Amino acid sequence: MIKKIVFASCLFSIVACEVEGVKKEATKADIPSIKKEITAFNSDDLDVVATEKYPNGMAISWMEKGKGEAISKGDVVLIDYKVTLKNGTVVDGNHLLNKPNFPFMVGFEMQTKGWEFAMSKLKVGDFARVQIPGNLARGEKGIKGLIPSNAVNYLTIRILEKKKPTRTVDGIKVWLLEENKSNKVTFDDKNMVTFHSMISSESHPMFFNSFRSNQPFMLKSTDKGVIKGLLKALKKSKKADRMYIYIPSSQAYGEQGLAEFVNPNESMFYNVLVMDVNKN
Repeated sequence: MIKKIVFASCLFSIVACEVEGVKKEATKADIPSIKKEITAFNSDDLDVVATEKYPNGMAISWMEKGKGEAISKGDVVLIDYKVTLKNGTVVDGNHLLNKPNFPFMVGFEMQTKGWEFAMSKLKVGDFARVQIPGNLARGEKGIKGLIPSNAVNYLTIRILEKKKPTRTVDGIKVWLLEENKSNKVTFDDKNMVTFHSMISSESHPMFFNSFRSNQPFMLKSTDKGVIKGLLKALKKSKKADRMYIYIPSSQAYGEQGLAEFVNPNESMFYNVLVMDVNKN
């Protein structure tokens, strides 16, 4: 974009942030037997303290009610989760990726519409099991060899914390998720940054993914047509930085939007991996 939506102006578990699940059949035996994880993933054996059912077919049962903050669009929450089918097959989860947790950006369908609905009802500290009907999960398409068409998804999730941005400027929020501190050269007026990104608006999740095409963006601070919020967010970035970036509408495409990808007054989400920073 940037030399594609920067260039359409000029046109996201981690390159797998489309999160189509872990493409293998897994069972509870695949999940590490650490005590903390056993508690999180044997939810069927725990008492339910509250259940809510909704007109859209969603249902949420809480094993623990948290006392933390509510969750809103533009928040990044660390979650401990798994997704199962009706027969108990585990099709996704941070433990299958050998990750203790997963950073989830709220409001941009990193997963499915059912996930987003659940997030609007959950808060930090909640431990819940969510029933997601097929039409709010993977729908008719499903995922070949993994999730059947219109299958109900069961999400077991613990909201561990709301992650504070690493830096904030003019409403733009940057979460530095991974950093190689030995890299010292930063993106500024004298240097160029090369990066991969999955780009989402509120209405069009992941409408562009440079990982798929293996054609990273190359950006200089003087490039024309680049949204100002992206330039501000990438300043100080270094090679190997992996970050989430939230850009409010005022720092993105504003009232005009962008073709069919960004509606007027929508915020944007960039899931970024910096490949290199070097001189122009």
